[in-house]
Amino acid sequence: MEDLKKSLRMPLFGNPFSPKKVPPRKSASLSSLHTLDRSTREIELGLEYGPPVMNIGGQVLKFEEGQWITESGGNVSSREVQRLKKKNIQLEEENNILKLKIELLLDMLTETTVEYHLMEKEVEEVKTQHRRKK
Repeated sequence: MEDLKKSLRMPLFGNPFSPKKVPPRKSASLSSLHTLDRSTREIELGLEYGPPVMNIGGQVLKFEEGQWITESGGNVSSREVQRLKKKNIQLEEENNILKLKIELLLDMLTETTVEYHLMEKEVEEVKTQHRRKK
């Protein structure tokens, strides 16, 4: 009976509240740059980084002034394309202003034409009244 009491008090797989301590893990760096000496790292990374450049599908892109600009491909440089886009926007704004001015001139012409017709009608009425008086 005494053996039965002992076996009931003793857990089958050890004390569940005291797990074994796990040994600390070694940090596994994915980069092999930490193994290189300083001069090799400077050659690999360079001291002057410059703007980021990437090559996608044979087309080289460079990050300048907050935009990705194409460095290769095509006859026109990307700076020329940017300049032409700005010029295009400027010409569209000028075109919109000119359209507005034409609208205003047409409105003024319409108003003047209506006034002329009203005056012409008044003159005709005065002539007919004058003929009646004679």
